[in-house]
Amino acid sequence: MKVALKSGGKPIDRAQLALMALATGVCLAFAVLGGVMAIFTPLVFDRVGNRLNPIAWLGFAFAASFWAVCLLAPLAGWILWRKGATPLAWAAMAVPLAWGAVALTLLQFVPA
Repeated sequence: MKVALKSGGKPIDRAQLALMALATGVCLAFAVLGGVMAIFTPLVFDRVGNRLNPIAWLGFAFAASFWAVCLLAPLAGWILWRKGATPLAWAAMAVPLAWGAVALTLLQFVPA
């Protein structure tokens, strides 16, 4: 595998660089979907009694902020990757998947 040099003289793996770029693209696509989801999250409170439902508020908070997490996670991932913390960089790239799973799970328990 061909290797390039970081500015600090450390070699980088181009395959990993390509995977990081692919993960960034996926996160940006999820951010667009999260923006659409954020537009419709106030509908969680349409049913009577949902304003006092803590699960509805948690689902609202997680769903409304999903797009922001999808934008900030790749930024944090690239910063960590640049500093040499590769496992933490990949963990940061996985945060939108976990955040989205929690948001969708919480929204399943909100009465319609």
